[in-house]
Amino acid sequence: MKNLKIVLGIGVIAIASFFVIAADHIDAPAVKGGSSDITDFYAFRGQNTDNMVFVANVQGLLSPSATGSAKFAEDVLIEINIDNTGDNVEDLVIQAIPKNGKMYFFGPILPSQTGIKSTIQTMATVGGVVDITPYGTNAIIGTNAGMSFFAGPRDDPFFFDFAQYSAIIAGTATDGFKNPGADTFAGTNVLSIVVEVPKSMIKGTGTTINTWVESKRK
Repeated sequence: MKNLKIVLGIGVIAIASFFVIAADHIDAPAVKGGSSDITDFYAFRGQNTDNMVFVANVQGLLSPSATGSAKFAEDVLIEINIDNTGDNVEDLVIQAIPKNGKMYFFGPILPSQTGIKSTIQTMATVGGVVDITPYGTNAIIGTNAGMSFFAGPRDDPFFFDFAQYSAIIAGTATDGFKNPGADTFAGTNVLSIVVEVPKSMIKGTGTTINTWVESKRK
């Protein structure tokens, strides 16, 4: 973490290389319950329809008693990838990494390299910073250059009847999915990173984008 702390302090171009260690809900033992475990990724049009909203959730299945002490890891980069040319290679990235109770955002910006390794683009002309919202308090929202930012704990929005799914897969279910079914993740929390971006910052040659998220550890 020495390099990370020094470079975020003086703002040079790159601070470190990272590699992918992403997963979703309780599926990957190597990262299950860890600070790099991605639970879900959402991308949708904002309330302002000229904007896109990207949400990356990590550290799923946090109980209310554990949420207050849960922290974003300072050696884990969350990178939102945007392909706006249709070739399934990232043309832009939005990077988020915490330091000393704040979440720093860099981009949207052309990445210096594509694929599983990344360099933090600290010289990005767009981005921002926001205080990480403590558990049980009102959301702290940061804004800059038409973008909005949030980082902090939130109720897990994912709805899934895991028990019924398991029974269906095993062939032991007497019927299909129920409506509404039992929410396996009710009462659990995640750590969320949210960024709202004007579409003009991410549009490419077409009318659609491909987008995905990665967690990368130093």
